[in-house]
Amino acid sequence: MEYMGNKEYWDEKFAKRDDNLLNPEKSLVGGIGYFKRGTILDIACGDGRNTLFLLEKGFKVTGIDFSSRGLERLKMFSKKYNYDVNTIQIDLNNPNALNDIGVFDNILINHYRLNKEQFTRIENHISDNGVLFICGFGHMHSIDSKIREEDLIQPADFNDIKKSFELIKYIEDKDERGFFVTYIFRKTS
Repeated sequence: MEYMGNKEYWDEKFAKRDDNLLNPEKSLVGGIGYFKRGTILDIACGDGRNTLFLLEKGFKVTGIDFSSRGLERLKMFSKKYNYDVNTIQIDLNNPNALNDIGVFDNILINHYRLNKEQFTRIENHISDNGVLFICGFGHMHSIDSKIREEDLIQPADFNDIKKSFELIKYIEDKDERGFFVTYIFRKTS
């Protein structure tokens, strides 16, 4: 099964969830102080567990995802908590999906691995001194029926962005869900 890139899987998963929002990503909560004040693009935001946390912390957030059900839930939660959120339905399986997304002070990518073409152009979507915060299943996570090897974040994923970004923090974490990594970069030019 294609877990990460399967729209039908996620639409069904979000349709079955109750009206409780999952907690924000642990590494995001711990790393919130690294973000530049301003705007954040939350890539593959799902139903908004991280988007709503960032809104609560005073950021202006745009959440993008390919799941209409996830974005509907995000809008429901943002209305419930009286937050203003911008959402855009985008299929990241299209290599050019981010071309016209604009520029943000920060970009969050949680539990998603961008394709190489999107990664090499990510600098075009982040302002100077902005933060690129990436967390998810890492290179030592066990492959199973949901998580494929190509879904795992690899250290080599960042080779092409080293000229524009400096790594300011790297975290490895293992728990009952698996092996996770967090990379926090700052745009230098």
